[in-house]
Formats: sequence, C-alpha cells, structure tokens
Amino acid sequence: MTAPSWLQPPPLRVLVADDNRDTVLTLTLLLQSEGHEVRSAYNGIDTMRIARLHRFDAVIVDIEMPEMSGYAVAQELRTLYYATPAPLLVAMSGKWNKPSEKLLAQVVGFDHHLEKPCDPNKMLALLRPLRRAQGCSTSST
Repeated sequence: MTAPSWLQPPPLRVLVADDNRDTVLTLTLLLQSEGHEVRSAYNGIDTMRIARLHRFDAVIVDIEMPEMSGYAVAQELRTLYYATPAPLLVAMSGKWNKPSEKLLAQVVGFDHHLEKPCDPNKMLALLRPLRRAQGCSTSST
C-alpha cells in the first residue's frame, strides 16, 4: 500500500544534459518513473539557457558536450546560483573518469561524478536525500 499523495514529498525538478539522445531519454524515463519533473538539453549552451529560465533541484550534466563542456556548465551554474542555494550538480562521463578528471569536476563545482553507463540506483540514491529534504521543508510551512 502506498502512502497518500499528500504524505509523499513533491517531485524534484531535474535537468538532464547530454549530447547522446539515448542517455537523455533513458535518464528522463527513469526519473519520470520516480515522479520527478524532467527537462532536457543536448548541448552546453542550451543547458544554460534552460537553467536560467527554470529553477532546478538537480542538474545532471555530461562532461563532453558540444558548444560548452560540462565543466564550463558547472562553473556557470555555480556563478548563476552564487547568492542562493545551487541545485545538486552531477557530472557523468564515459571518457573523463581518471582520478584527476574527477577532481577537476569537483573543483569546478560538481557535487558528484558518475561513470557512464551509470547505475540507475546510484543516480536515484543521489537524489533521494533532496526529495526527503524538500518534503520536510514543504510540510513545515
């Protein structure tokens, strides 16, 4: 038996950015099946355009994208959210996974770094605390 909808935390707003359309589709379906609202982008410039228009709880970004790398996106997002809480930033890469590259991801502002193909359970586990926190803050108002 599932909990009544009024007891469940609200969905997260998630932006998925990757130039691989299959990756975007797979993550979108996974996140939507968990009840989250998902927007998608296929290059770095569109990622930033969408991020300026909408407030996200989490942004999942491929490192190697056309027009603007995931590293540059993370830096711009940290600047964009300088005075307010930033969304959870998750880097994904099938290529840039050496310890030094993971450290660079951390330095430019990513909270987490996942290797592609990423384990769906790991992705959901990263988002779970956000949803719980959001549910607590919503219920106290």
